[in-house]
Amino acid sequence: MEKIAFLGLGRMGLPMARRLASGGYPLTVWNRTPGRVPASTEGSVEGLVEVADPVAAVRGAGVVVTMLADPAALAAVARQIVAELAPGTVWVDMSSVGPAAVAEVRDRLPDGVGLVDAPVLGSIGPAGTGGLTVLVGGGPEDVERVRPVLERLGRVVDCGGPGAGAALKLVAIGAIVGGVAVVAEALALAGSLGLSEELAGGVLAAGPLGGLVARATAVDADFPVRLAAKDLALAGGGPVFGAVRERLLAHPELADQDLARWVDAVRAAG
Repeated sequence: MEKIAFLGLGRMGLPMARRLASGGYPLTVWNRTPGRVPASTEGSVEGLVEVADPVAAVRGAGVVVTMLADPAALAAVARQIVAELAPGTVWVDMSSVGPAAVAEVRDRLPDGVGLVDAPVLGSIGPAGTGGLTVLVGGGPEDVERVRPVLERLGRVVDCGGPGAGAALKLVAIGAIVGGVAVVAEALALAGSLGLSEELAGGVLAAGPLGGLVARATAVDADFPVRLAAKDLALAGGGPVFGAVRERLLAHPELADQDLARWVDAVRAAG
C-alpha cells in the first residue's frame, strides 16, 4: 500500500485517518494545531506519523488527502504543498469547500498531479467505522486510482467529472440543514399550540421528514453550527438557504455545538 499524507485532523479528519491506518495504509499526518495524535516515543501511534508541517507530510506520498475547514484553509495548504507534489500523485480533497475552491486548487497543480473532490456525508461515528457517504468527482483514471482508499471510508457515489462531488455536497447539505430548520420550527410551533413534543415529533418522524427528525434530535452527531452556516454560504442562491443561515448565525453561543443543539434552542424559544 502506497503512502498517504492526511492533512487536517479535526472532528472528522482524525477518525478518518485512523480508519485508513487500521486498514494497513501508512499515513503521515499534519494538523494546523499540533498534538492531535498522541505520539509515542517514535512519533507515531496507530500507524499515524505526525509531522510539523504539510510539506513534510506530502513528501514521498502517492496520495494526499485533505479534510479542512473551509476554502481559505484549503488555499493556504495548497500554497505550501503544490511545489512538493510529484507527477503521479493524486490529491483527494474531502473538505466541504464547493466546486469553485476545488477548481482554484486544480488550476495550481503541476503537470501530472491529479485532483479528486470527495466530500462526505456523515458524522464522527461513521467516520471511524467506514460508514460515510463519499461524493466523488474527478477524472476517471484519478478516481479509480484512489477508489480503494475512498471505499475504506464509506460508500462511494460517483458524481461525474471534476467538481461534481463538491457541487453535490452543497446540494445535499443545503437540503439537510434547511430540512432540519423546518423540523425545528415545526416542533416550536407544536409547543406554542400546546402539543406535546413526543406527539408532534412522532407524527413527523413517521412521515417523509423522518430522517430529518432523527438528525434534528440526534445526540451523537458533531456537525457544528458554524460549519453548517459556512456550507449554506457556499451554496449561495435562494431565499430559504439565506434565511436559515441567518437563523443559525443568530445563536453565536452555539457556534461550536452540534446542529441539534441549535434545534433545541429554537424549540425552547418557541
